Amino acid sequence: MKNQLAGTGTLLRLALRRDRVMMPVWIMAVALLVLSLPASLESVYGTAAERARLLTTMNTNGSLRALYGPAFGDSIGALTAWRGGVFAGVLAGIMSLVVVVRHTREEEESGRQEMLSAAMVGRRAPLTSALLAALTANGLAALLVTAGLAGRGAGGALALGLGIGATGMLFAALAAIAAQLTESARLAKGLTGALIGAAFVLRAAGDAGSAGGSSALAWVSPLGWLEHVRAFAAERWWVFALFAAAVAVQVAAAYALAGRRDVGMSFLPARPGPAEGRLASAGALAWRLQRGSLIGWSLAFLAAGVVFGGMTDGATQLVGDNERTREIIERMGGRSGIADAFLATMAGMLGMIAALYIVSAVLRLSGEESGQRAEPLLANAVGRLRWAGGHLAVAFGGSALILLLAGLGLGVGHGQGPQGMAAEVGATLAQLPAVWVIGALAALLHGAAPRYAVAAWAVAGGALTLGWIGPALNLPQAVLDLSPFAHLPKLPGAEALAWAPLLALTALAAALLAAGLTALRRRDLAV
Repeated sequence: MKNQLAGTGTLLRLALRRDRVMMPVWIMAVALLVLSLPASLESVYGTAAERARLLTTMNTNGSLRALYGPAFGDSIGALTAWRGGVFAGVLAGIMSLVVVVRHTREEEESGRQEMLSAAMVGRRAPLTSALLAALTANGLAALLVTAGLAGRGAGGALALGLGIGATGMLFAALAAIAAQLTESARLAKGLTGALIGAAFVLRAAGDAGSAGGSSALAWVSPLGWLEHVRAFAAERWWVFALFAAAVAVQVAAAYALAGRRDVGMSFLPARPGPAEGRLASAGALAWRLQRGSLIGWSLAFLAAGVVFGGMTDGATQLVGDNERTREIIERMGGRSGIADAFLATMAGMLGMIAALYIVSAVLRLSGEESGQRAEPLLANAVGRLRWAGGHLAVAFGGSALILLLAGLGLGVGHGQGPQGMAAEVGATLAQLPAVWVIGALAALLHGAAPRYAVAAWAVAGGALTLGWIGPALNLPQAVLDLSPFAHLPKLPGAEALAWAPLLALTALAAALLAAGLTALRRRDLAV
């Protein structure tokens, strides 16, 4: 076994060096998601009576429990764990799957792992170093959360920090298994991402159906385990035994699978596709490559729209006469009544999440190019613009589709009839110009500076962060205006639709996209 782990330390240092920018950004995102909440909650619910009223309202509203889970205490620490714990766990899971797949299946797919394996590198060293890199990231995130909340109660802070880190490691182990089963990094990420989504849905369904966290469905989901740690509310330390057992079993399974396959091979080989017909054009190939991802995003946005639409009446009840909460929602969604402001806020949030989709779809160009799959295609009678145009059509058209479905979901969930549904579809589609600006910026980075195209994720993440916590932190409007979403009209509910910012953002997106395609035509392919 010792020889099979030879070189683990060297590979770990290499992984940490390669992730010296990406990993700190992810760690800070996980930590700030939680640490930004106490001050906001304290300003909104400053008295014990207000917090007790919030606790009662939350735990009697099934739609809100589905989103956030049940609250187990009315202290600021307990409300912080309720409001941010599950979402931080999801973010830690995504961070972990990115790290593990990047240093296992992506290395094999690129051919670098085969060269490394020819040296003094043990058979299981790459998997071990990837898991250790994920452990480092999750450990630092847990440390930051614990240190940041220690003043609210050392035990609760430690429980929440460890819970988030343990959730991340559980999904890291799942990603390690997926990397052994699948033939490509894209499939490994998609499979693990689908499992994270399934865990969220199971927890949401369980919490919506029963108060107090008593549902069996919530106990099936690792995210349910995280909320049942009950940080700052009589912590249940024994829940960490579930995390430890699940991680140990999954890591053992990943090691067993890694020992039974050759480098570059998998247990679930990719299905061969047709060589003609639907794949006779570059656009058809782009659709074939991206359709699975688009279908997944479409279903998720439709479901999210239904859930958020169903929460509208509950949100109005939750706000009540709390002026600070009303101010935050109106700052995010406009001053047109709490129901319309809440719907506008949800439409804006869905738009900012759609920016993540369009970045991933546009950067598929970078994956095809760096994986040397674009070069043989472009060596035939396929121009660069036709090749890139297929992927960009899926990215930009797909973002319109998922926002359309989100609007339909909002209408169905809110149940206000055809007129209300039309307003809610309009609210989500109004996010498109800002989404397209971010997608066009990703295309420009890919065309002009392919090595730095990954920075498009930082742009989308920054817009999401500003929109999510900026109003709650009462950031200056000049800072909020850095996001293209800050310039959109607040729909539904706006007295008159402001076309000027929509047209200006659309024109900006077109200019950025044209510049990106021009740069792509003039540069050499990445090697």
